[in-house]
Amino acid sequence: MNITETLEKLSGKALVDCSDQELYLALLELVRAKSAERVKPVHGRKLYYISAEFLIGKLLSNNLINLGLYDEVRDVLAAAGKKLSDIEEVEPEPSLGNGGLGRLAACFLDSLATLNLPGDGIGLRYHFGLFHQSFENDIQNEKPDPWLTAHSWAEKTDVTYPVELAGKSYTARLYKLAVTGYEGRTNTLNLFDLDTIDEGIVHDGIAFDKTAIDKNLTLFLYPDDSDEAGRRLRIYQQYLMVSAGAQLILAECVARGCDYHDLADYAAIQINDTHPSMVIPELIRLLGEHGIDFEEAVEIVTKTCAYTNHTILAEALEKWPRAYLDAVVPQLMPIIEKLDALARTRSEDASLAIIDADDVVHMAHMDIHFTHSTNGVATLHTEILKNTELHNFYELYPEKFNNKTNGITFRRWLLECDPRLTAVLEKHIGTGFRKDASELEKLLHFADDAAVLEELREVKTENKEALADWLRRTQGVTVNTGAMFDIQSKRLHEYKRQQLNLLYLIHQYHEIKAGHLPATPLVSIFGAKAAPAYIIAKDIIHALLVLSKVIAADPVVSKWLQLVFIENYNVTAAEKLIPACDLSEQISLASKEASGTGNMKFMLNGALTLGTMDGANVEIAQQVGEDNVYIFGQTSDQVIHRYAAGDYIAEQWYEGDPNLRRAIDFLTGPEMLAAGHAENLCRLHDELIHKDWFQTLPDFNAYIVRKNQALSDYACDPQGWRRKCLVNIAKAGLFSSDRTIAEYDRDIWQLGK
Repeated sequence: MNITETLEKLSGKALVDCSDQELYLALLELVRAKSAERVKPVHGRKLYYISAEFLIGKLLSNNLINLGLYDEVRDVLAAAGKKLSDIEEVEPEPSLGNGGLGRLAACFLDSLATLNLPGDGIGLRYHFGLFHQSFENDIQNEKPDPWLTAHSWAEKTDVTYPVELAGKSYTARLYKLAVTGYEGRTNTLNLFDLDTIDEGIVHDGIAFDKTAIDKNLTLFLYPDDSDEAGRRLRIYQQYLMVSAGAQLILAECVARGCDYHDLADYAAIQINDTHPSMVIPELIRLLGEHGIDFEEAVEIVTKTCAYTNHTILAEALEKWPRAYLDAVVPQLMPIIEKLDALARTRSEDASLAIIDADDVVHMAHMDIHFTHSTNGVATLHTEILKNTELHNFYELYPEKFNNKTNGITFRRWLLECDPRLTAVLEKHIGTGFRKDASELEKLLHFADDAAVLEELREVKTENKEALADWLRRTQGVTVNTGAMFDIQSKRLHEYKRQQLNLLYLIHQYHEIKAGHLPATPLVSIFGAKAAPAYIIAKDIIHALLVLSKVIAADPVVSKWLQLVFIENYNVTAAEKLIPACDLSEQISLASKEASGTGNMKFMLNGALTLGTMDGANVEIAQQVGEDNVYIFGQTSDQVIHRYAAGDYIAEQWYEGDPNLRRAIDFLTGPEMLAAGHAENLCRLHDELIHKDWFQTLPDFNAYIVRKNQALSDYACDPQGWRRKCLVNIAKAGLFSSDRTIAEYDRDIWQLGK
């Protein structure tokens, strides 16, 4: 039966008579059937990747590409007068993640299946995700983001597990979502939920009763933790995930012949950041129920589990007051106490304890002590962990520490979201890069080929026009496609320094008004959500939205400068922005970004990086060479020294630099106050002068110089600019998640063995 016949059978009518919704549901069933054909038996060790987030994005096109059906389906639909792109719009975007942590997990699942490695994800089935972002009076407003429908990719099963929380038994239900690999196997994303969840308890935006656990437990990703009830709710969520996940792992392994003592021969468990850390004591507890004594259970779990550290920020390394764990997971505390006592026999250094003198439980400490591997996610990040942040742990366990530089899946971030560029690449270097990203280097042969460079220019122009059309339709904004598109899209956090970009735009506003015109017009695009309780992050969003209005209202400045803030930034929006980007903003404070993966996606799609020597920017710069990237600012060593010395005083920089003072004071000047809210603008103004914890001000002038250099190069040497873009595309192969996963498997998991 051909595709046309299959779809007509599934929909019950001729394709020309089907609605886009009917075609979407028919394609969903087609993909499910084809995916099932690629499920393979597991032999040897299988991976279980436990993560609080899986930012998988829309799945239809990605699955069609991976199953080798995309072109045929597109052509069949076109013959019936239908557009696959229209059908894609029908699909809701799964709200299962927020930022890089979740997107990385999604890429890893794709690569595991592509490499034919047995590896499943374990997470939670959030009903409303993080939240749906809207802007009202230029303030971020949070609403539920409902995405679950009767026809979700995640299919309900009859499998349930009991989970005890605060002395009460809950029933975790398993949902299974098929994960297809490119010309590879089908694995599974296992998501847990409660049947008792009540979406109706949400009111006034995203407020709800945080104590009604049976009704709220999986409503939101990262519920507001600004109060004790919210912090405890996070523990409830994390334990539901790891307890149900651990029971699933043991059940699957036993079904394959495991006798519990040899669990490490059947399972490899990767703990993605500290959120799933309780899987360690939970597995020890469950093994104890099967007759295994504590010492052996610790040895088994240590051999089975590995830990990925994703942050250098101390506040992101989770630690919980013991009283919270006593209340929510009392069955784990005797085990955690024993683990703490065991850790203290390995080192007299109190800073390495799991339970500190203040009765605070450090999850990362438990992870490092009782797993066999701790990895960072970029070379610089791993070295900082070893040399500073986790140095004492590194001295105790040097053999555990290793680096696994992050990667992205090229199928999603090139084939799917940039088909124009994909076509040009395949025309000149073939299709091998789809599975072997290193083959992109073949493009270097065309670095001085004017015709190929012109093709790249045409691709970028068409992508910018497509983005402009999308912005007009979805955001109500008209942009100048002849301008440089400068994009900063990522989670809103002070360390990522959207506020530095803000100050630059204010500086440019003044320079243009003074007659100092830039080399080319600039469209500066932002996409970001701020955590609901992160006040300063929301103030930065407010300032950017207000500045966009101030700029738009000025007849002179608006000819040269435009600021656009995307509402409700998500994977779908990223797939529109990334192919159209000219200049990629990766301006985190050096030493604070573990890796970044947005930098890799922009690079792959022919954008040039404007960035600090932070995270994977370091490796990007090494790959492309200093002439093909725009690096500025303090080094990680300089930043770390400033923190150690405690000698950074923001007010001194503010007082000593008239341009910087002009930019900061503009936040509370008459133009901004007339358009914005004084409370938000004044608070941000004071934060920059009196705190600026992430050292925005010392990098201000260097940022201006390098950004203006990029503008000049773009305008004055278009051929040279395109050559730089080509080099970036050609050298992006290192940043394939296929390479990352192959390294994890080689060094940590040894799957299928």
